[in-house]
Amino acid sequence: MSMGTIFRGGKIIVGIGDSIENGVVAIDNGLITFVGTTKRYKPLKGDSVFDISGKTILPGLIDCHVHLCLDGSPDPISTMIKEPIPKTTLKFVHHARLTLEAGVTTVRDLGGRDYIDIAIRDGIESKFVPGPRIICSGKLICMTGGHGWQFGVEANGADSVRKAVREQVKAGANVIKLMATGGTMTENADPASTQFTLEELRAGVEEARKAGKRTASHAQGNEGIKNALHAGIDSIEHGIFLNDEVIELMLEKKAYLIPTLSAPYNILKGGIKAGVPAFVVEKVKSVKEVHLKSAKNAYKRQVSIAMGTDAGTPFNLHGENLRELELLTKDGLTPLEAITTATRTASEVLGLDKAIGTLERGKLADLIVVNGDPFENIGLLQKKDNIVAIMKDGLFYKCNL
Repeated sequence: MSMGTIFRGGKIIVGIGDSIENGVVAIDNGLITFVGTTKRYKPLKGDSVFDISGKTILPGLIDCHVHLCLDGSPDPISTMIKEPIPKTTLKFVHHARLTLEAGVTTVRDLGGRDYIDIAIRDGIESKFVPGPRIICSGKLICMTGGHGWQFGVEANGADSVRKAVREQVKAGANVIKLMATGGTMTENADPASTQFTLEELRAGVEEARKAGKRTASHAQGNEGIKNALHAGIDSIEHGIFLNDEVIELMLEKKAYLIPTLSAPYNILKGGIKAGVPAFVVEKVKSVKEVHLKSAKNAYKRQVSIAMGTDAGTPFNLHGENLRELELLTKDGLTPLEAITTATRTASEVLGLDKAIGTLERGKLADLIVVNGDPFENIGLLQKKDNIVAIMKDGLFYKCNL
């Protein structure tokens, strides 16, 4: 019989809307074997038992929108496309490690360079390098000159979009990203403007589904979001302009919203003086308030919201992902609801809810242990020293218990 790992005595945030005081989580062979109270569990001889009294144990956190190829510099896209591919690859590995050290055990990378994301994903799965579990999109797919064209695949017309999707599937992408609107970080691409047509988006979604892949859409403007939803997109990224009609459509289609509040927050925090291009700052200023209002209204109407940060955009640094949870609470969510966006709901977005996202018997042992209670102070999760243990697939990547 193998020796297990036992955490006992602390608060357990299960991830399904409840918590357990003075609880136990037992791990064996990379899987969770027990979650409950200390009264109901007796460790076996040889088990490694950790007393977590005064601490909280949570599911490993999930970021549904990152760009590990981007380095969070003032103009990260320009930086990336000018540097040699090996340098971007090394940065990606470094960013992946920083993300895992922050307690984020799974990410969805939504747009990388030359399939670096897929290569490093496989390297992490083979344990060549440390990092979070990565769900990759390969190259984002946009219209000619559309948002993200600098490192995406440009496609025009339904057949061209089909071909681009097939190329990502061939390369090994887990998810397909389609660009429905303009964005703040591409010059001359108004966030409110539509880009791919409904016909093009439908073709992309159809090809993705044929291959068993989920879809995500960069969708900021109202009409573009509607096109994405009518096409069958699974998740709306950013969702800056959400009126009542769009929110009703999101509920009808059971689509997820990933607001990425960290992206505009950090762009404006840095600003032009810190080197962020003026056109980016001005566009973000013009949409900041409506973005926050859209996310708040979606939450009030019970749209399913998952955490995504857009990490890698200006001053939105890898390893600082969990500021997003605090920003979500400032927009109306409770600490429990914010944590749920990064656990159960996020696992649903990725299609991994049967394996991760909650602390339940039979699921993979992805978890973190933090000093204190994040229900009382969500900001605890932003301080790496407060995260005293990180486990992914039953292996410790940090243990200061």
